[in-house]
Amino acid sequence: MHGFSNGEAVALMRAIKAASSDPGDIAFAITTPTNLEWQIKDLVDQVRTEHEYLKENPPDPRKGIND
Repeated sequence: MHGFSNGEAVALMRAIKAASSDPGDIAFAITTPTNLEWQIKDLVDQVRTEHEYLKENPPDPRKGIND
């Protein structure tokens, strides 16, 4: 996703997942200065790798981002 505020991006991701029959199988990417320079193939590969890792190693919901 590109050009959305954090709040807009989160709202969009939540809406898409809510409409999906398999929300755990959806992965999103938000642009960064670094990945804007990547080829789309490399971005898709990175998102796929990270998504598979997080499905197998979900973060602890009791911990915050900065814990």
